[in-house]
Amino acid sequence: MRVLIAGGGVAGTVTAMALQRAGHEPVVFEAHPSGGADAGAFLTVMHNGMDALKAIGADGPVNDVSFAALGVELVGPDGTTRGAREFDTGALAGPRTLTRAAFYRALQEEAGRRGITVEHGRRLVSAEPVSAETGASGVVATFADGSTATGDVLVGADGVRSEVRTLIDPAADRPRFTGLTVVYGYTRAGGLPAAPGIYRMIRGTRAAFGFTTAPDGATFWFARIPDTERPRDEIAAVTPAGWREFAHAAFDGDPLPCADIVAATGDDVFGGHSYDVPTTRVWSTGTMVLVGDAAHAASPAAGQGASMALEDSVVLALCLRDLPDAPAAFAAYERLRRTRVEKLVAASAGQDVGEERGWLYHHHIDWNGRITG
Repeated sequence: MRVLIAGGGVAGTVTAMALQRAGHEPVVFEAHPSGGADAGAFLTVMHNGMDALKAIGADGPVNDVSFAALGVELVGPDGTTRGAREFDTGALAGPRTLTRAAFYRALQEEAGRRGITVEHGRRLVSAEPVSAETGASGVVATFADGSTATGDVLVGADGVRSEVRTLIDPAADRPRFTGLTVVYGYTRAGGLPAAPGIYRMIRGTRAAFGFTTAPDGATFWFARIPDTERPRDEIAAVTPAGWREFAHAAFDGDPLPCADIVAATGDDVFGGHSYDVPTTRVWSTGTMVLVGDAAHAASPAAGQGASMALEDSVVLALCLRDLPDAPAAFAAYERLRRTRVEKLVAASAGQDVGEERGWLYHHHIDWNGRITG
């Protein structure tokens, strides 16, 4: 089966590798000229995400460009430690922290080693079934440059503002602003508090902050700041200095290290609004299907966006491997995924996934298992 994949980020690239391993022929079409969007941020691939990568033998390249996250420490507005928790890995490998740019690069280089075609600068604008008059089946994708591609199915891995989502269902809900703007930064300044191997999560009086220390001494930090929604072009125009000032103001005056860490950061600071997609009524047609944020974007509170996308990628490939046709595979994929991901989106929107997180972290995918309809 020839599978067209719209989007060359985390979900699209891993879907391609999983589909190839399942015996299909994937081709990835990435809108950006090199890599995906949001490359300035960093993320943690949780236990379940690393397990999904391991299922297709792609965990090694990610391990090589990341560092371990062993747990979290919770700090209150007055600066006192309120609790600590080690990540319960169970039988799975523990979480890994890395920049989004490094994640994209590692995955795309691995896809290249496996002979998977990734075409950059190909922004999908429409798709329609192959004309019945030809006697063939499948889908024709059209791109912004006027070119087309034909395949048996199309996978929408094109993110929170998915074009494929609206092609599948023109009445699909638009992404919902979560009320938060998230700012990420990196600094190698000395004299800052260190948090090697853990995330120190701080609840300020006006916003939330988290940071960790990489093995080379760099401080990775993020701030989740309540905000009002602004136009996309206005957000895109904010400079690193503007994001630094915005984040600093959210913690200025608190008896916490947050403002000092922000002030010690140079131009390696990036920000943007946070959006989620609580539910997508229609996940697929006979020839198109959604994965990752295109189907179920979540607030970053649980740190599970990338990991859930990785799970999607592998489960979809298994369904297309084991079931007789695309409609049956898409139906099984949705049955296996919808409840889990919508639970995660709802929990993240409430900023709390609870203390018992086994349902998130200990999710194992057995590549040798069989999917039944």
